[in-house]
Order: sequence, then structure tokens, then C-alpha cells
Amino acid sequence: MSPTYFFDELWKQYVAKTPSAEKIRSILEAEGNIVYNDHIAIRTFNDPRVDIDVLAKPFIAMGYEPKGEYHFETKKLFARHFEHKNDANAPKIFISELLLEEFSEEVKGTITDILDQANQEVYNTEDLILKGRVWDTPSIKIYQDLLSVSEYAAWMYVNGFCSNHFTIDVNKLETFESLEQVNQFLKSNGFTMNSSGGEIKGSPALLLEQSSILADTVEVEFQEVSKEVTSCYYEFAFRYPKPNGNLYSGFIAGSADKIFESTDMGLQDR
Repeated sequence: MSPTYFFDELWKQYVAKTPSAEKIRSILEAEGNIVYNDHIAIRTFNDPRVDIDVLAKPFIAMGYEPKGEYHFETKKLFARHFEHKNDANAPKIFISELLLEEFSEEVKGTITDILDQANQEVYNTEDLILKGRVWDTPSIKIYQDLLSVSEYAAWMYVNGFCSNHFTIDVNKLETFESLEQVNQFLKSNGFTMNSSGGEIKGSPALLLEQSSILADTVEVEFQEVSKEVTSCYYEFAFRYPKPNGNLYSGFIAGSADKIFESTDMGLQDR
């Protein structure tokens, strides 16, 4: 599979669930900008069938290599980011996984049962990230049970394998000089920012500032009922130079922790 096809398909599926992203890219381009992607984020479970190592395989084959590792104790997550060995303009890849061993036996059993529902061969395919939800139609009861212990787990149950978010490289926008300017522009165009931990997460001292809009919602047909739930969101990143002059390319766990909350159903009503 060619990298161009893979990333194009990932974007196509992403905007189908996140129409706000297409709108934002369009209005930024209308201002005279070329929109570049800083990183793509993907969620999964640390079950050996679908863990970070499994989802990273197609990117490793494209020339990516693992870089930073990140721990999120409260949300019970671990993440790793990947960068292309030779292409500095290739988007970074950020893959996180839910640490099942940190949950009750009941929750672990529920997630194992969910993964068991799929044709197990699908977990060996190189384009698993493009497959979406590969298990049975979700149950609203299971969704709500998962939501009560982990918003991340509930989101995965409904959305499956896909890009959780794309991220605009603010440094490369021609008509904006700061992330704050981008945020103000988005709000003036009717978009709602994720204000958990402040609209801007990070700081110049940490060499990275991030913000995001709240996730779009989509109508999901559960076994029992149809209900709107969160899908995906658009993020924005501004990076500062390290002492050697190169832009910082890693991530800040404390900031990413709050960015995760862009899909939190509880934030939709604020």
C-alpha cells in the first residue's frame, strides 16, 4: 500500500466523521494559507492483538521510527510517538493505548469480549487503522458502562480504528503568528474550543503549545437506540525552537492529557 493512498484514505475517513475539519481547512486556505499536518493521533487498547506495536506496523514499513513515550496515570493510558527517519515534513504519528490491566476484571472482560467479536484475521491486516469498528453493532448499555469508567474506552467501542485527530502545523500558516491568533479566528467563525486546562495547553517554556476544537458528534445506531456521540476533532500545534535551533518535535504529557478530553461527551453541553 502506498503512503500517499494510506494517508489520503485516513484523511477521507476522518473528515467524513469530522466535517468541522474540512470547514476549518477551507477557511484557512481562503485566508491564503497552505495547511500542513503536524501529527495524526490514533487510539487503541493494549491487548496484544491491537496494541501500539500492531498499529505502528504500517508506519514502520513507511520509514517511521519510535521516539518519545508518554504516561497518563489518571486516564490509564500509555502512548508513543513516531517520526519519519528521512522526511522531516512527514506528519508525526501519535498512538495511545488503554492499559487494560489497570481496570477491573469486569471492564477487562468487556473489552476482551468486544475484540473477540471481530473476525480475528482483521487484526493482521496492514490497513487495520482504516477499518473503523470491526466488531458487532454496539450496545448502548455497554457504551454507558464503559463511559462511566473511561471516556476513552467508550469512544473506542463506538468509533473503532481510525484517526482520532489530525493536527494543523501552526508554524507553517502564513497569515497567523501565534496559536492565540488561530484560536481567536476559529471562535470568530463559530467553532468551540476545548477549554479544559485552558484553551492553550503548554507554553513557550515547554517548547509546545496546543489547542483543539471540541469533537464533532455523529449519530450512532446502537442495538437498542440511535444516539449522538462524539467522533473526532481538529487540533492545532505551535512549536518552539530548542537551543540548537531545531523545532521541538515531541509532546507534553500534561498537555496531551487535556487534549484527550476534546472527545468528552461532558464537554459538549458546556
